[in-house]
Amino acid sequence: MSPESVVTLANEAVKLSLLLAAPLLGIGLMVGLVIAILQATTQVQEMTLTFVPKIVAVLLTLIAVAPWMLSKLTIFTTRLINSIPEFIR
Repeated sequence: MSPESVVTLANEAVKLSLLLAAPLLGIGLMVGLVIAILQATTQVQEMTLTFVPKIVAVLLTLIAVAPWMLSKLTIFTTRLINSIPEFIR
């Protein structure tokens, strides 16, 4: 297994991780920003007010994008398993 193939494999794994995490983190960020703006305008500083909407939004997003995430992971894993003989040489 050459150093170039290790770097390529690690690069693909990091890109896939970022791609899969992006929708969940983006929704969490947007909901958190909206809640923060609402809290700033109404001057309500309740700590639990930020957690519940974020959790619900991220959970709903996860349910919506789970099939896409699973297909991406399945494709990556299948390619990785199929390329094991090349890595052994």
